[in-house]
Order: sequence, then structure tokens, then C-alpha cells
Amino acid sequence: MLVADKPVARPGSDRSMVFQDYTSFDNRTVEDNVAFGLECRGMPAQERRERARQWIAKVGLDVKRDATKYPNELSGGMRQRVAIARTLILSPRIILMDEPFGALDPTTRLHMQELLVNLWKEAQATVFFVTHSIEEAVYLGDRVYIFSPAPGTIIREMVIPPPTLPPKDMLRERTFVDRVSEIRDVMDKLATSTRAGD
Repeated sequence: MLVADKPVARPGSDRSMVFQDYTSFDNRTVEDNVAFGLECRGMPAQERRERARQWIAKVGLDVKRDATKYPNELSGGMRQRVAIARTLILSPRIILMDEPFGALDPTTRLHMQELLVNLWKEAQATVFFVTHSIEEAVYLGDRVYIFSPAPGTIIREMVIPPPTLPPKDMLRERTFVDRVSEIRDVMDKLATSTRAGD
């Protein structure tokens, strides 16, 4: 397992999570899903709807077309955009993202990675992004932690330079490929030593 960490020092104590499974409320529209946390905080309806529409646009959805849709009318990528908007609208200090793109097709996954990098700059939160994709960890993380199998201890920490290009272009960069290969070698050795001990 890999954890890509985006640490940022920022005041506040809120924490939020984004999961691999789609977590939208089926009986609420996109707008109401995104505004749900603000509703729980007691924000007036008009203000929370305005903020929800802003975040719907920020995550790349069309406000006029998508805000009134229900989750069953959305693709997987759109549902994850809703989940991300619902999380970031609350300005959390810490965000745990547990393989949120695991069920997406490769093209959508790359688009979502690029979107996240841009949104993280604005959100300025500490993000722990759990993934089994080495490329995803290297693209998204400031630091990558490699975990062993159970009991899940950190066996390696690597500092990663920020991406300078969109993910599909970074995949061709020599330094990016070298970093991915370095992590893959560590994980291959770990898998071999685990098998040898069985």
C-alpha cells in the first residue's frame, strides 16, 4: 500500500474523508449533496446553495445541467467530483482519501488527479491519499510512504517533487519514471521477502 501525503500547516481542526465507494445520498440532488455539511452546520439555505454551486463548478461539473441531478444520473467520475466538492466545501484541515479513484476508468482517473492537485493548492489542507497505484502516489504526493503487509508498518518514506505537468505528460518524464521504478523495486523486494516467509 502507498500513502501520498500533501502536508500543509493550517489552523483548524476539521477532518473529512473521501472513499472509493460512492457516498452520495441517493435522495438528494447534486446541489443538496454538496451542501449537506453546511446544512448540518446550520448555514442558511440561500448561502449554502450559493456556496454549493460554486464548488460544483470548481470540481468541473456544469451547474445548470448537473446541480439538479440525482446520483443515479451521474457517471462514476461525476459522483467522485460530488464527493470531493462535499468534502472541500467544509474547508477541512485534514482530509483522508481512501482510494477514491480506484473504480474509475484510466482517462477519468488522470483527469481527477489533475483536478485534485489544483484544488489542493486552493484548499491548503493536509491530505492523506491512500492508493495502490505507484504512478498516482508519485504524481499526487509531496511524500510517499510505503507500507508493508499486515501489520502495516511504514518501511520507506520518500520526498517527491511537485508535478510540473498534467499526469498524462508526467508519465513520460524521465525523473517521474525513475521515481516510479524506484518504488516498484522496493515493493517487489517486499513481496519476495513476504513470499519467502510463508
